[in-house]
Amino acid sequence: MSKTHMTPLGSRRLMLIMVAAVILLGLACFLSLLVGAGSVTPADAFAVLLGQGTTEAQFVVGELRLPRTLVAVVVGAALAVSGALLQAVTRNPLAEPGLLGVSAGSAFAVALAIALGASAATLKISVAQFGALAGCLCALGAARLRGVGDDPVRLVLAGAALSSLLIALTSLLLLIDLGTADEIRFWIVGSVAGRNLSDLIDTIPSLLIAGVVTVLIARPLAALALGERVAVGLGHRPGLVRLLAILAVALLVGSATAVAGPIAFVGLVVPFAARALAGPDIRRTLWLCLPLGPLVVVVADILSRLVVQPSELPLGVLTAMIGAPVLVAVVRARRLPTL
Repeated sequence: MSKTHMTPLGSRRLMLIMVAAVILLGLACFLSLLVGAGSVTPADAFAVLLGQGTTEAQFVVGELRLPRTLVAVVVGAALAVSGALLQAVTRNPLAEPGLLGVSAGSAFAVALAIALGASAATLKISVAQFGALAGCLCALGAARLRGVGDDPVRLVLAGAALSSLLIALTSLLLLIDLGTADEIRFWIVGSVAGRNLSDLIDTIPSLLIAGVVTVLIARPLAALALGERVAVGLGHRPGLVRLLAILAVALLVGSATAVAGPIAFVGLVVPFAARALAGPDIRRTLWLCLPLGPLVVVVADILSRLVVQPSELPLGVLTAMIGAPVLVAVVRARRLPTL
C-alpha cells in the first residue's frame, strides 16, 4: 500500500473536516455581511438580508460588504492553494508566496505598470501574473545555488532577501511617482476593502486555468513526494510537473495580488494547518485548502474592521501579525513537517 493511499477511515475523517470547514466558512461569510466599521449595525444589516432595511444599509451590505466578502473567499482559496503547490514543488514546508518573493514580484510589476500608465484591470492582472512568475522563478533559481534548496530556513532567508529587494524597488517607485502612490497606497499593503465584483470577474479565466492545471498535476505531485525515481517509474515527468505547478502558482498569486494586493502568510499558515489535519498527501491538502484559505482570510478581514474602529486595519497587516508567530514556531520546531 502506498503512502498516499487514502483508507476509508481517512476519507471519512477528511470529509468531516471538510464539512466542518465549509460550515465555519459559511458562518464567517454571514458574519462578514453583518459587521463593519461604519454606522450600519448588525441589526440593520440583518434586516437587509431579510429584504428590508434602509437605503444606506442596503448600499453598505450589497455594494461594499458582499463584494469584499466574495473577494476574500476567492483570494483566500487562491493563496492557500498556491502555497500548498509551492511547498510541494520545493518540498519545503516554509515555502510561501509572500516569503519567496512571488507576491513581492507581483506587486512590483503592478506598481511599475501603473507608473507607466496602465489602468485596465485585465492588464493589471496579466502584469501581476507575469511579476509573480518572475518572482517565483528567481526564488527557485536561488534555491539551486550552493544547496540552498536543501535547507528550508536558508531558502526562506534567500526568499526574504529577494522580497526585501522588490519591496524596496516598489517603495522607490512610489516615492518617484506620487500619482502611482496615491492610486495604490492602500492596495500595496493588502486589502479587500473597496473591491467590486468586476475586479473579481476579470480573474475568473486565470483562476479556471490554474484550477484545471492543479487538478491535472495533483496525482503526479503526490507521486513526486515519494521521490523522483518513483514518479518517473509511475510514468510521470517531474520537470513538466514542476513547470506546470509554477505556472499555476503564478496565475493564482498574480490574480490574488492584482485584486487584493500582497497578502502575506496565508500561503504558509493554511497549508500547514491542512497537512496537520489531513496528512501529508498533497491531494488532501489541496482539497482542505479550498475552505480553510477563505475561512482564514474572511475571519482576518472581519477582525480588520473591528480592531481599530471606526477605522479599518489593512488586511495584509493583520495576516502578517498572525502569520509571523506561526513562521517562528515552525522554524523553532525540532523537526519541520515532512512533505
